[in-house]
Amino acid sequence: QVRLVESGGGVVHPGGSLRLSCAASGSIFKINDMGWYRQAPGKERELVATITSGGITNYQDSVKGRFTVSRDNAKNTAYLQMNSLKPEDTAIYYCNAAIFTNTFRTMNSWGQGTLVTVSS
Repeated sequence: QVRLVESGGGVVHPGGSLRLSCAASGSIFKINDMGWYRQAPGKERELVATITSGGITNYQDSVKGRFTVSRDNAKNTAYLQMNSLKPEDTAIYYCNAAIFTNTFRTMNSWGQGTLVTVSS
């Protein structure tokens, strides 16, 4: 059993910052890629940023230079630092992780999501 729990969402003014966290727990042997996705009202879920176990990152063009993804492998935790937030960043943000479990299974796990609202 593997669980991902996001935290750090909230309401912020345009230009503000938030830091999201995603903590993985359970029967984890190794976590490979971790990623952040978001889904705005009436839209499809989209990739925001990913990070490999070795720290290689990838970003959606609209967040480059504003968002930074990082991880602490010892804590099985990923972070998303979001700066210069815009109203169009408003969405539910989901964490995703590719996990190799202690029972030698590969799982693609999702968190429950955390709401980020950017509004004046």
